[in-house]
Amino acid sequence: MSPEPDRPTAPRLARRLGTGGAVVIGLGSMIGAGVFAAFGPAARAAGAGLLLGLAIAAVVAYCNATSSARLAARYPASGGTYVYGRERLGPFWGYLAGWGFVVGKTASCAAMALTVAAYALPEADRPARTALAVVAVLALTALNYRGVQKSAWVTRVIVVVVLFVLGAAVVAAFTGGTAAGGNFRPFPGAGVGDILQSAGLLFFAFAGYARIATLGEEVRDPRRTIPRAVPIALGIALVVYALVAVAVLAALGPDRLAAASDPLAAAVAAGSWSWLTPVVRVGAAVAALGSLLALVLGVSRTALAMARDGHLPRTLAAVHPRHRVPHHAEVAVGLAVAVLVGVVDLRGAIGFSSFAVLVYYAVANASAWTLRPDEGRPPRAVPVVGLVGCVVLAATLPTASVVTGVVVVGLGAVIWFVRRLTGRTRHP
Repeated sequence: MSPEPDRPTAPRLARRLGTGGAVVIGLGSMIGAGVFAAFGPAARAAGAGLLLGLAIAAVVAYCNATSSARLAARYPASGGTYVYGRERLGPFWGYLAGWGFVVGKTASCAAMALTVAAYALPEADRPARTALAVVAVLALTALNYRGVQKSAWVTRVIVVVVLFVLGAAVVAAFTGGTAAGGNFRPFPGAGVGDILQSAGLLFFAFAGYARIATLGEEVRDPRRTIPRAVPIALGIALVVYALVAVAVLAALGPDRLAAASDPLAAAVAAGSWSWLTPVVRVGAAVAALGSLLALVLGVSRTALAMARDGHLPRTLAAVHPRHRVPHHAEVAVGLAVAVLVGVVDLRGAIGFSSFAVLVYYAVANASAWTLRPDEGRPPRAVPVVGLVGCVVLAATLPTASVVTGVVVVGLGAVIWFVRRLTGRTRHP
């Protein structure tokens, strides 16, 4: 086995992002395709009780965000919870978090690409949508290859466009003549298990704040910037989601919302502002592009960190000499997603991604529990509530997603132990 360079002398990424840029990247990840698509499945699970599910998802997300922010300030390197778990709990737990993030978010990238195609080409057949999805993936991979500053600039434009479209859609839903208080009855109208399942599905839309932590090596003054950027981005996203959830429920009611594959477009089309429907569809496609852009960015950084330790092929640790980005990892992720969009099912990809990401954050909360007060430890209740919440939401996801998630995460664990026994991994 060839010797691994010491971590301090390995090629480093350029620190170019301030608080504003980090917040924008987090918003670009959260306010994406999830807000346009997640409320339908959540309504099928819990009806009007999805509002309680949204609140539960927000609490778990806040705990996860707080734990992640404190850890990212302590360990400002690319890799997110892969690094935190490795440093606080041991190599296996860091690896398991990294494995869950890479496989889960690669599936999520495919889901975002397919969402772009579904909204941009609503009448097209599967081959045409797949072709557009592949083109979107390859184009955004090329953009990330050119450097994180360019990615942050494009994400900023996308966030502004999407917030404008969401604002117009909410106004249209409330003033288009279909909103009625009776559409919220019965409330909650679902059992505890159904509400928890809706929370797990809605959590998918919140998970983007991890992008900020995974960019720890590219953020200026990370000890100050990351703890500020994460809650700001999460708070803005929560306000947006709450407004959208109330608007679509008021306009459609739980039954019609549950049947809608494009709930925001359906809510707008049902009223007197139906002329705005094409704008909403374009906004959804742009939002999915923003999510895909940030997802590829985050997955490639975690792959970089894992490759540095030999858990993934070491070529993925290469940093471009000019653009200072992990170009091999970005290309590999882009190609993997381009292949997946031709074979994956959208709902299955979202469910599996949610399970894997909840595993990732469970490790983050367990890691945050071990922080000392002088290391910026959060209040003790935060990692406890976050850890329990992640486990409960993962367990209440649709059965197929849980089974697939257990199998894939278990496979990752087996691979780790095999590589450890054969001496192919580096153990810091």
